[in-house]
Amino acid sequence: MSEETKNQEVVETESQDQLDQIVSLKKGDTVKGTIVKLEDNQAYVSIGYKYDGVIPVRELSAVQLDNASDAVQVGQEVECKVVSINDDKESLVLSKRAIDTESAWETLEKQFADQEIIEVVVADVVKGGLVVDVGARGFIPASMVERHFVEDFSDYKGRTLRVKVKELDRENNKVILSQKDVLDEEFEANKQQVMANLQEGQVLEGTVQRLTQFGAFVDVGGVDGLVHVSEIAWSHVDKPSDVLSEGDKVSVKVLKVDPEKGKISLSIKAAQPGPWETAAEKFHTGDVVTGQVRRLVNFGAFVELAPGVEGLVHISQISHKHIGTPQEVLKEGQEVQVKILDINSDEKRVSLSIKETEEAPAAPSPRAEKQSKGPKIDLKDNPNVSLNNQGMSVTLGERFGDKLSKFK
Repeated sequence: MSEETKNQEVVETESQDQLDQIVSLKKGDTVKGTIVKLEDNQAYVSIGYKYDGVIPVRELSAVQLDNASDAVQVGQEVECKVVSINDDKESLVLSKRAIDTESAWETLEKQFADQEIIEVVVADVVKGGLVVDVGARGFIPASMVERHFVEDFSDYKGRTLRVKVKELDRENNKVILSQKDVLDEEFEANKQQVMANLQEGQVLEGTVQRLTQFGAFVDVGGVDGLVHVSEIAWSHVDKPSDVLSEGDKVSVKVLKVDPEKGKISLSIKAAQPGPWETAAEKFHTGDVVTGQVRRLVNFGAFVELAPGVEGLVHISQISHKHIGTPQEVLKEGQEVQVKILDINSDEKRVSLSIKETEEAPAAPSPRAEKQSKGPKIDLKDNPNVSLNNQGMSVTLGERFGDKLSKFK
């Protein structure tokens, strides 16, 4: 057989193969090809047919794309399904999404059963959550993205997240994913490890994570412990937000660890020197200092000398004049001068006096006292009073005679 004859047979064979492919290609067929050209809204695929197929951007992925290049690149091998074919118009429409979705469901069902952690890229941010491409359209509800509340997800597009399949409904093409489940599991595992190494009395560095009305949650090594409002400072604190902010670095002392309940009790004030530790050095009996009235009670007033150091001014030591209640002369928040009568740091007790810082009023003269005993009585022209050189006398008979006669 001549070389020319052989070449002719090869050409005829290839032509026959191409003819067989043309004849056999129909809607619904699965074909493999190579991306040869990209446009914004479509990709061209060479499948060995007499003309290239086109994958519209909506058929490239299970999620909405801005450009075809977001899903495929030139030279990439793809598997597609024939959506429509029209040889007269040389139109061959293919779908990559249809093939990806079919194979994805089998994978998703296995990942769901095994609770496997998978990585996904956020394709879009929509109302209520995030959309990702897992072969099918996957949705991560806003409440399942993080362990904490997120107000704005605008910067999540393009991020890679680690998720688990939370819910599957093939009939309705519904795939719910959760990153929060992954983070929760990792947090709990880390929490148990951290708590196992914590000891009561230990002092640690932490970061304020959240503030509530009743206290502050502080992160100590990836685990949050509660600092009750009463343990924030030695002085009285109304609201944690008055003295702390989220992100603050603080020293805390471990008060209690409860692994079973997963709770850690912390104290900021206990990690600092107590005010009574230095009170004995700072204050002495006989000192006159400025304080602030913190509380008024029936028996006196509590005055703060320094944060965490309060002393009692007994009601008898408030004023030189007699008062029925402390509220008559004092009010909470008022600054006052007080004299330290006695201080006992061990018992955390200070006795104070306000009146001893003030000058006592002058004592009245004897004559003034005599005159002040009662009003002057004018006895002149009083028929019951007799005045003579001997002095003044009033007889009982004259004063009460008419009344005594009734008893005769």
